[in-house]
Amino acid sequence: MSDGRKILSELNERSREVFRRVVDSYLASGEPVGSRTLTRDFSERISAATIRNVMQDLEYLGLLDSPHVSAGRVPTQLGLRLFVDGLLEVGSVALADREMLDATLGEDMPDVTTLLDRVGAVLSGITRGASIVMAPKHQEAPIRHVEFVNLAPQRALVVLVFADGHVENRIFTPPPGLTPSAMREAANFLNALTEGKTLSDLSGSVRQDIARRRQEIDTLAQDLVDRGLAVWEHAGEQAERLIVRGRANLLEGTNEAEELDRVRRLFDDLERTHDLADFLDLTEAGDGVRIFIGSENKLFSFSGSSLVVSPYMNADRKIIGAVGVIGPTRLNYGRVVPVVDYTAQLVGRMVSDRSRG
Repeated sequence: MSDGRKILSELNERSREVFRRVVDSYLASGEPVGSRTLTRDFSERISAATIRNVMQDLEYLGLLDSPHVSAGRVPTQLGLRLFVDGLLEVGSVALADREMLDATLGEDMPDVTTLLDRVGAVLSGITRGASIVMAPKHQEAPIRHVEFVNLAPQRALVVLVFADGHVENRIFTPPPGLTPSAMREAANFLNALTEGKTLSDLSGSVRQDIARRRQEIDTLAQDLVDRGLAVWEHAGEQAERLIVRGRANLLEGTNEAEELDRVRRLFDDLERTHDLADFLDLTEAGDGVRIFIGSENKLFSFSGSSLVVSPYMNADRKIIGAVGVIGPTRLNYGRVVPVVDYTAQLVGRMVSDRSRG
């Protein structure tokens, strides 16, 4: 048992209830909670002095803190973590929220990225936070068609069409002496292998087939195939996969200079989309919703925000992306967690359906 869990388990019933009510009240209002406020909430008669003593004990244990000169208390990062892990009551997704998310299924979107952008906008609107959607790597979608286009002696274009409707275009330097016939031969060779295969599948099988069929494909076409595949195997994709919506929501209710500075720094962090994409890839370490509070989140340069994130899977139960919500540490976790979980399941079904299409 971790030290934090041990602390929580050793609290008596009254201390646990006071702690729970402080955190509940703070998450609802964002304001420090005083003993008199809690006295009115308890059904049994407990004096404000008794509750104040309990709150002082909780502060000594590192679960509560007194901001500035306020008489009220707020939960610390440790307190929020213990609350989320041990006392958080997670309900089901509200019907209205479910209907808003389900409605995105019926919208006619030209490709997966546009569809996920719409899902992110809805998720942001529901949670009043900034939504994060990591689109699946297009390598994980089956390939429908490959084509090479000669642009100039030293420039060629490779076009890759995926089953989900996404189209990738990349310019590369072709091998010296390339002829139009070699280009067509390479494209035909790849298209004969692509049916039902993802790019990662194709990358391996192409090299195996080249080894078996060297007499059927000339050296230039082989080089072209290798160069064309390398276009998608290397840098540049991670940042393009990230969709962030609703950053303006994080400005709501931010009046104090300190709070505004916190949000400005968060915006700076969100601009580092490559880092964020790398961080969200860590969700692949486990299934289900994960909650990162304050400085637990290595993405952010400060401790004023939380990330609730869940991976989503394709039809083969393979993790291919992630969805999440960023907001202040006083997020309504009980509502946000089931919404993120439901959205991840929904996105997984959407992407799988598109890939099969």
